[in-house]
Amino acid sequence: MAADSHFVLSLRNITLLREANTILKNVSWDIARGEHWVVLGANGSGKTSLMLIAALYLHPSAGEVVVEGERLGDTGVRELRQRIAYNSAAFASEIRPQLCAYEVVMTAKNAALETWWHHYEPADKVKAIDCLHQLGVGHLAEREISTLSSGEQQRVFLARTRMTEPSLVLLDEPSGRLDLGGREQLVEALEESIQQSPHISTALITHHVDEIPRGMTHLLALKAGEVIAKGPLTETLSSELLTECFSWPLELITRADGRFSAQSAKPVP
Repeated sequence: MAADSHFVLSLRNITLLREANTILKNVSWDIARGEHWVVLGANGSGKTSLMLIAALYLHPSAGEVVVEGERLGDTGVRELRQRIAYNSAAFASEIRPQLCAYEVVMTAKNAALETWWHHYEPADKVKAIDCLHQLGVGHLAEREISTLSSGEQQRVFLARTRMTEPSLVLLDEPSGRLDLGGREQLVEALEESIQQSPHISTALITHHVDEIPRGMTHLLALKAGEVIAKGPLTETLSSELLTECFSWPLELITRADGRFSAQSAKPVP
């Protein structure tokens, strides 16, 4: 075990090139056990590419990826993926509609989105249903995923991230396809998840500060593929950062309930 095993994930000097384009440039990021990170940035800032590298689904052009002290390349990708759970809003359109909720959760065992070609034990179903109960949707275990509301579906996908008992959960804009009510249900579910399992580190991609759940501890901000801010959330998130991040004058509002919102700071003519 390497000396930096204190970190569940270390990305070191990550660069990603695509044809003539630099998607990520010299990005370094350490996530310690029990930390909960927000990854903030405008569309096209490199957030999803960074998350896919962190989830071990995309290889960087340069740099190192280290999971719990094990360097990718020295340790097999399949073994390391068992320690990281990944969820994206895109999963909703990629899952076979006829799968039951518990089957969707079980697919995480093989880092797949389908139950075909994989063998599951009765204990896997029991564990999947338990994960659903942890997210408050155990009563939906036998329901086809396509019959659930968007908010219920996202709770199922969050339950899926618990199936392999990971050290790190990566969430790529999970509210991307939700309406306002569904988004608030998801934020509530994320807050509950952090409270229930604070030792499981989290990284959440968003470009809306009102989607940041209470309990998040740190922030990484990207612009044009480079890190422009990194550190404790309370020390980094500011009106000035939002203005730089999104190239528009913005005012950060910290609400009485601990959540955030933002509004234009451009003077009204």
